[in-house]
Amino acid sequence: MFFLVRFICAVITRAVFILVSLIGVWRVAWLKNDNTYWFLTFLFLPLVVEMIITLKRRKGKDYKWFSPAILLFLISIIPSIWILELHHRHNKDSAPCKKLDSWENVRGVVTLNDTLGNLTFHQNLKLLDQLLSTVCPNDWILALHQILLILLIVGKWVLPLGGGVTRGELSQLLLIFVGIAADILEFTSETLSLVKENSPQLVYIILAVWTWSMLQFPLHVAVVNTKADSEAEGGVQKVSLLTKHSTDIWAIVEALFIHDGPFLVVRLTVMTYFDVFHQMLVFFAIKNFLVVILNLYRLMVICQDFRPPSSSIAEDTPIP
Repeated sequence: MFFLVRFICAVITRAVFILVSLIGVWRVAWLKNDNTYWFLTFLFLPLVVEMIITLKRRKGKDYKWFSPAILLFLISIIPSIWILELHHRHNKDSAPCKKLDSWENVRGVVTLNDTLGNLTFHQNLKLLDQLLSTVCPNDWILALHQILLILLIVGKWVLPLGGGVTRGELSQLLLIFVGIAADILEFTSETLSLVKENSPQLVYIILAVWTWSMLQFPLHVAVVNTKADSEAEGGVQKVSLLTKHSTDIWAIVEALFIHDGPFLVVRLTVMTYFDVFHQMLVFFAIKNFLVVILNLYRLMVICQDFRPPSSSIAEDTPIP
C-alpha cells in the first residue's frame, strides 16, 4: 500500500510538471503563430525517461542531495518563459485584452468558461483557446512565473522522500523554498518592469540571473544533514571544517553566489548605471546587501570557532 501511494505521488507530480510545461509551449506557439515551436515539447522527454528510471530502480523515491525531476521540469519550462518575456519586451501589443487585476475580470473569464459544458469536445477546445488567448500577455507571463514557483514547492512536498532525508529536513527545506520563491518573483516582476524601457540588453541579464537562481530548487545540500553519514562510518577520524559545517557552508554559498549576491549586483547596476530609482528597488537592494554581509559574518564565525577534535582533546587534557 505504501509503495502504491509513493508510485501515484511520483507519477502525478511529474504529469502536472509536463502539463504546465505544455501550456507554456502552447502559449509560445500561439503567440509566435509558428508551429515549429512545438518542438519544445521534446524537452519533456528527459523528464519522462527520469520518471521511468526512478519508478523502476528507486521505487519512486527521490535522491538525497538532488532532485532530477525538479531540474528537468525547469529545463522544460524555462525556454518557454524566456521566449514569452523577450517577445513581450520587444513587441508591445496594443490590442484589447482581459487583465486579471480585479474580481470582476476574473468572474468574466469564469463565466465564459461555464459555457464549455454545452458544446462538443472540438468546440470546447476552440472556445478554450479563444478564451485563454484574450488574457493580456503580461498577466500570462506573471501567471506562469507564479504557477512555476508554486509547483516547485508543492511538487517537492508531494514527491516521495529521498533516502536519508527526514520529515523535519523536508519541512525546513519547504519553508526556505517559500522565502526564495517570494524573492525571485519580486526580482523578475519588479526589476523587469523598471528596466524594460531603459535597456533591452539588461533584460537578458535579468533573465539569466533568474534562471541561475532557480537552481536552488533542485539542490538540497543547504538543509540535508551529513552528520549521520559521518557517524555511520565509525572510528575516530579527522573532522574537517566542511564536514562538520557542511549545511551552513552550503547555505552561505547559495546566498552569496546563487541568490542574494547576483540579485544585489543586478539591482545596484540598475540603480547606478541605468539611473533607475524606485523605493522597492532600494529596499530589496538593502535587504540583499544585509543578507550578504550577515552570511560573510556567519562564515567568519564558523571558521573562527572551529577546532578539530584532536586539538580540543589536547587542550582539555591536564598536563601531569
